[in-house]
Amino acid sequence: MKKIINNPEAPAPVGPYNQAILAGNTLYVSGQIAIDQPNGTIITDDIESETHQVMKNLGKILSSAGMTYENIVKCSVFVKDMGLYGRINAVYAQYFDEDTAPARELVEVVNLPKYVNVEISCIAIG
Repeated sequence: MKKIINNPEAPAPVGPYNQAILAGNTLYVSGQIAIDQPNGTIITDDIESETHQVMKNLGKILSSAGMTYENIVKCSVFVKDMGLYGRINAVYAQYFDEDTAPARELVEVVNLPKYVNVEISCIAIG
């Protein structure tokens, strides 16, 4: 059985998908970009602010399913420029305890939705 998870405090999907799907006790969160809800502004001033906004958006969706960052078991990080790796990583690390951080891949891509610099999706277990 699957349950659709959408939090009005997080950005609305920019395509034909939902913010997240809860299947059993597993939450699959769609890729989030740095849209600041409710005004819809895309945060791209600097990669640190952009990454924080992405992580905040993930947190809002997690909370709608009764979860936190601690429930995340896997993240997929997509970046427009691998040269931003260290700066993204420094922000990302603030959201996880080093000993219990989730599995992750970080890959460089040609473009991302709305031409942002970073997008992150995750899988969490309740």
